[in-house]
Amino acid sequence: MMPRRLTLIAASAAAGLFFLAAPARAEGAAPAPYKQSAGPFAVDTATYDWTDAARDRAVPVKIYFPKSGDGPFPVILFSHGVGGTRDGYEYLGRHWASHGYISVHVQHIGSDDATWRGAEHPLEAMRQAVNDPANAVNRPLDIRFAITRLEQLNREDSPLKGRLDLDRIGMAGHSFGAYTTQAVIGEVFVLANGQEVSLPDPRVKAAIAMAPSAPARRQDLDKAFAAVKVPCFYMTGTADETAIGETKAADRRIPFDRTHGADACLVTFTGGDHLIFAGQRLRGNGEKDPRFHELILMSTTAFWDTCLKGDRSAKNWLAGGGFAAALGPDGTFETKLLPENQPPASAPGR
Repeated sequence: MMPRRLTLIAASAAAGLFFLAAPARAEGAAPAPYKQSAGPFAVDTATYDWTDAARDRAVPVKIYFPKSGDGPFPVILFSHGVGGTRDGYEYLGRHWASHGYISVHVQHIGSDDATWRGAEHPLEAMRQAVNDPANAVNRPLDIRFAITRLEQLNREDSPLKGRLDLDRIGMAGHSFGAYTTQAVIGEVFVLANGQEVSLPDPRVKAAIAMAPSAPARRQDLDKAFAAVKVPCFYMTGTADETAIGETKAADRRIPFDRTHGADACLVTFTGGDHLIFAGQRLRGNGEKDPRFHELILMSTTAFWDTCLKGDRSAKNWLAGGGFAAALGPDGTFETKLLPENQPPASAPGR
């Protein structure tokens, strides 16, 4: 039997996006790094302080976009971790924008930097923010509102008028932002008060969850992920734990293992802790952060290029062994395909 290969290609919005079998790499051919450096587009930024009148809620955003080129460009929504802001994760926003994306970084009031600034016990304040049911609901609603506001922005006189391709939307986030991402693509969460949260947005066509969260209630994990129907790239590390969360490093693979209704992939960075995705480090040893950031930028760009642009070279690199070769001893890469997307077995005797 031939080895299983993962590939991802873009289909129409109605049909969805699926991983399919990629051609094997030529024997002995060493894969080149994939878009390791900044891309051809100079990057500009814009900040907006939007208000969702229906919730009487501020939704600040920072947008990274190509300075030149008419587009339209695929759009990525990014959700920060607890205690973060729209100004964080700049290394991701700039890199993706330099390769032809519009990266929209949403700030979530109630779980942003105001939770810890001036607090007597910052970690406890952030723990309370993570466990607050209002934040669990408002975060995915912030994303829903931001997408709707982007639809308006695409029609208004602005630097982005007509330049956003809102038929090709990706969603990404880190830590509490990974929870937000998982909620937006259909995961069902049961909060501490027993409330179920399910706030999917069908406009999102692919997702990346950095340091994904495992449900606190483990009674029915398959049900929690049953409605996830878009390709998702889960990213974690062997030391991916926090001082305020309950998800152990080994449990961060649970969303990947329990995603049965969509193709999924998982990278586990060897020695990677919770902060390797943040782009800045307030604690811990960040000696290998530059190496991890390089791998994160290459693999996420390849994923977006495959799912949102239908780029065959990206598909072949990610699926045909390029990413696995780039990882080397610094991580492992796993894939899972829907049964209908499994490559056919080779004929007997071959």
